[in-house]
Amino acid sequence: MAEISISDLRVNGPDPSVRALRALVAISPALDPTVETVVCIPCFRRPQHLRRTLESLAAQRTSRRFAVVMVENDASKSESVPVAAELLTSGKFAGLCVIEPRQGNCHAINAAFETALQMFPAATNLLMIEDDEIASPDWLEQMVRTANATGADIVGGPVFPEFDDERKRGLRRHPAFAPAYDASGPVPLIYGCGNCLIRRSVFERLGMPAFDLRFNFLGGGDTDFFYRCMRLGLRFHWVAKAVISETVPKSRSSLKWLAMRGLRIGAINYHVQRKATPTLWLRAKLTAKLLAALPLSIVYAVGVILTERERTIAMHPITVAIGSALAALGLEPQPCKASKIVS
Repeated sequence: MAEISISDLRVNGPDPSVRALRALVAISPALDPTVETVVCIPCFRRPQHLRRTLESLAAQRTSRRFAVVMVENDASKSESVPVAAELLTSGKFAGLCVIEPRQGNCHAINAAFETALQMFPAATNLLMIEDDEIASPDWLEQMVRTANATGADIVGGPVFPEFDDERKRGLRRHPAFAPAYDASGPVPLIYGCGNCLIRRSVFERLGMPAFDLRFNFLGGGDTDFFYRCMRLGLRFHWVAKAVISETVPKSRSSLKWLAMRGLRIGAINYHVQRKATPTLWLRAKLTAKLLAALPLSIVYAVGVILTERERTIAMHPITVAIGSALAALGLEPQPCKASKIVS
């Protein structure tokens, strides 16, 4: 398939030098720029999972017109492109796929949102789902209806894990997998973009690139983004019925992965808080607070052990505290450089 530079299209992006890097590699036969809802999907080396994601979008029970924007973040192999092209030409939904050659989760997510904003100037609701997730049939309708009814700037919903290893079902309660909230309603913050709706006005307020590239390989660009939204006074809402399921391979339910996940969350927490501490004195106070959290996490973990059969859940607060302390000392994991987990 011939590649068409995104700069050849009739829209202009925020940065011509960035726009010129991306190539449009798949597009549906008819693309309507007047649609008001766009679903964004960053893609990386999970073509069979992406197929299931796209099929779940094609099966949405809604009368709303929507488009899908996919971003392939592996320019060398581009395994997502054939799947994207097949589903787009099938006519099940409209949309397009571009390649973002600069690897990293923030690059991919920024490319998805920027392309959606450029190509669909009438879009007011931008949703995101990851390429290893499956949307429930009423997901899109629940998210958009809630945004319109409440006037919330950002809407989130639960992502429930589906473990390849059935013996790991007890990890559904682990903080790495459990949803942040149980009930629908206004919430102070959401933490991940794997199931979210963001109003166009949010991007206009925060500017581009929306996701800070300092989190590109560490992860946590979404956490940082939502914290910045909170500090601006934007409103969040949770929809418990807008369910997405996530495929969890065996490698991501191992003790090693869960420990690294805790360390990474701790490092992310440190960097998100550090951005809000502009002076050396405030940063010193932050470091002292994080170091003091380590013994407190051990006390908390002991309490969890007494009530929770899954011991890895008790380990989580300790690894998070260690991760924050190590990040304050300049040491942190960066697993996304190897596997590019978009989270």
